[in-house]
Amino acid sequence: MQEFLTAAQSFPAVLFSAALVVVIAFWLLVLAGAADHHSFDADLDTGLAGIGGVPVTVSVSVMVAVGWFSALTGSVLLHRGHTTGTLRAALAFGVLVGALLIAWAVVRLLVHHFRRFFADQPPPSRQDFLGRVCTIRTGSVGTDFGQAEVAAADGSTAIVQVRQLAPADDALSAGSPGLLYAYDEAGEFFWVSPYDRALDPGPPPPLPRTNRRTPPRRTA
Repeated sequence: MQEFLTAAQSFPAVLFSAALVVVIAFWLLVLAGAADHHSFDADLDTGLAGIGGVPVTVSVSVMVAVGWFSALTGSVLLHRGHTTGTLRAALAFGVLVGALLIAWAVVRLLVHHFRRFFADQPPPSRQDFLGRVCTIRTGSVGTDFGQAEVAAADGSTAIVQVRQLAPADDALSAGSPGLLYAYDEAGEFFWVSPYDRALDPGPPPPLPRTNRRTPPRRTA
């Protein structure tokens, strides 16, 4: 046990030990509901390293765990070798490089086999609001001003900028429903048209069940 603790607190295993403590603390927060395991997916791009396609937090966690175990094994062997001086420093640096390479290779192999189990979801975009019904939140909507509230597919709502081509013909006011039919990339606003909820047929009604009875057999 003492040999294990000494190796874990020595270079290079101590670097992975500190990272492993952070990883464990993060997953404890995820289990407690205080953090989301997709928190860093939008900030890091691991595709160039060959480990993309799965959540970044999962890839990094596995890499830290494998690197820690590899570095710990190498550190134990260094202590048993009783090397000192420059040779020991060179061997310790070699253990560090080897642990990083082993961790990267293991994670890349696991990602290659398990990537298909993680759905590749595109990032949210304003284009997702096209075709949705919104509610006007300003007193009027013109060619240069207007705001509306629209609900996303996940149930969240957002306030977006809207414009109307011909407000004089069919004016939109606060509380009126509108249909977002186009998006202007340069102006960062949606083109909106009046929408009559009464004309929306809605989903088709379910077909009625028919009870087919087998006709009685005629007996001679």
